[in-house]
Amino acid sequence: MADQNQQPVFQIQRIYLKDLSLEQPNSPAVFLEQEAPNIEVQVDVGVEALAPTVFESTVTITVTAKAKDKVAFLVEGKQAGIFEAANIPAEQLDPLLGIGCPNIVYPYLRANIADIITRAGFPPVHLSEINFEAFYQQRLQALAEQQQQQSGGSGIVMSDGTPAKH
Repeated sequence: MADQNQQPVFQIQRIYLKDLSLEQPNSPAVFLEQEAPNIEVQVDVGVEALAPTVFESTVTITVTAKAKDKVAFLVEGKQAGIFEAANIPAEQLDPLLGIGCPNIVYPYLRANIADIITRAGFPPVHLSEINFEAFYQQRLQALAEQQQQQSGGSGIVMSDGTPAKH
């Protein structure tokens, strides 16, 4: 019975749209433009502990469309999920929250953003798949570089695991 209490647990508690906004600062003139808009997409991922074994994972996407240097539309959406993660080793929990949870949440956000863009009268924008593992690794690398710069370290790690100082 004690073994059952120590089994790893990972459950989706809820997936929800946390925030969604649309701006069309140049409507209706933008609908008369013949030039296809240039699309720019920005992505961010966040995690917040709500309780010792309950976490909120968020994926935020901003889509900006410009035609002739005028903003046709700007959509920002934030999709979130509440996940229970218990009895998971620390070295596995961070990747689970930084890769696994965003992979679960992202398809919902992608559908919501596509829907609002077409409902606003624009041609569909199909957001591609995101490699959240690569995104996670880039964030870890950036964090490591930032910590190295703050500590004044040389990048050399001593045998005890501490950064070498010069």
